[in-house]
Amino acid sequence: MRRGYARGRERDEAARAALRPLAPGERPRAVTIAAVVAAVLGLANVGLLVGGYEVEGSGGSATTGALIFAGLMAAAAVGMWQCRYWAVLGFEALLGIAIVFAALSLMVASNVVAVLLCAGIVVTAGPLFWFLIRAMARIQLPVRQPRDPVG
Repeated sequence: MRRGYARGRERDEAARAALRPLAPGERPRAVTIAAVVAAVLGLANVGLLVGGYEVEGSGGSATTGALIFAGLMAAAAVGMWQCRYWAVLGFEALLGIAIVFAALSLMVASNVVAVLLCAGIVVTAGPLFWFLIRAMARIQLPVRQPRDPVG
């Protein structure tokens, strides 16, 4: 058992050693894509709201929810554009929730459109979720200082 843990620790250390911190002004591609996705989702929500789209049976609560979601997506987009760890972590949490809900919704999908919508969410959000994990490690990685050979 200890040998297995030791191998796992060695793999972890090798993966950490292979990571390089972000250069000043650098933004990983996955974070850029996620920032654009967040901005598009927020703008689409506001656009649908302005266009008069209403959710059946929701009353006025849908308007409030749409505005809160749009504000959340705007904050996530700006934060990710600036490569803030909290923004990437929050957006990844939302992606994870969306993936789980879409996968569970496949069990009760009653028509082809619902199945395609749920599968589309899982297929597009899944890879973005995966690629954001490594980007988060690079964002959080401290800049390595050269060691002083004397002291």
